[in-house]
Amino acid sequence: MAFSKLPTFQRLMNEHHDVLPLEKATHQDIRELHVGLLNMMPDATLQATERQFMRLVGDCNQIVQFYVHPFTLPSIDRSSEAQQWIDDYYQDFESIKENGLDALIISGANPISDSLEQEAFWPMLTEVIDWAKDNVTSTLCACLATHAVVQYLYDIKRQPLPEKKWGVYQHKLTKIDHPLTRHTNTRFDVPHSRYNQITREQLDQQGVITLAESAEAGVHLATSSDGIRLVFFQGHPEYDDFSLLKEYKREIDRWLSGQRGDYPPFPQNYFNPVVEQRLIDYREQLKSSKSTDSEYPAWPEEWLMEHLDNTWRDTALSTFNNWLGLVYQLTNKNPKLPFMDGVDPENPLASL
Repeated sequence: MAFSKLPTFQRLMNEHHDVLPLEKATHQDIRELHVGLLNMMPDATLQATERQFMRLVGDCNQIVQFYVHPFTLPSIDRSSEAQQWIDDYYQDFESIKENGLDALIISGANPISDSLEQEAFWPMLTEVIDWAKDNVTSTLCACLATHAVVQYLYDIKRQPLPEKKWGVYQHKLTKIDHPLTRHTNTRFDVPHSRYNQITREQLDQQGVITLAESAEAGVHLATSSDGIRLVFFQGHPEYDDFSLLKEYKREIDRWLSGQRGDYPPFPQNYFNPVVEQRLIDYREQLKSSKSTDSEYPAWPEEWLMEHLDNTWRDTALSTFNNWLGLVYQLTNKNPKLPFMDGVDPENPLASL
């Protein structure tokens, strides 16, 4: 990836990811791809989402130069600190349209309303989707963005779940011969964290192709009928190994503050037995402290972080490598044009 003043790039460099200084990138005779990142996540996870998707983009291919262009929607309410970050380091949608993109990633978001079309981000999100249909080779949607895009384009409405789908679940490929699943493990893990779902039956009825699903968590990976223009994640392959741990801690804090009545259950299939026992002990200590109005025990974060496993990153990298490799083969060298000459926009993969 090419390096700008966005602090996330410096952090990735410090973590030993491949990030090129902009001056060096502009003097290399290497094909470049411009990837937009529409970051709709709330303030608390805005920067983490940047890092997660940029790691996947930057680590999946060691040949192509990727320029990542973060932007967001002004209709999303922000704190003054988050807005300053956006003002300092993000682009606006008008500049994105002016310069063009080869690929676009749309993150999830924090829903407030029961109906997606009532969300503050809905009008401008649909504007981005309409623009991308005509101007971007491929758009990848994550979690809530998947729910929003399939509703807008296919009239598929998500279904509420009886309880939160939360944890790490085993998935199986349903199509091993698709270019997006090439060289991918036929069985693999993916984290999920959501209160709603779209089902394979709903997608099948609209010609959307399911590529991977879970017996426990449902559809994870799907694509539009052309195979590439739209790519859908219902899970979170971008998550860090500790992302679900931080969500779990936030739920504990909500219990402590009275925002939820029950102590939160563990995310499914995420903690090993040793970690679960440590957290059970912590729960009992915390409940005892709360009942006696005494000092709360320290959250054992450092110990916990050392005992977490990431069982999904290799498959996530494989999927991103396949996705951006297809974009590389199909997109015009001019980022304002979605396809090179001779590629049929209705059936792009036929040209490969």
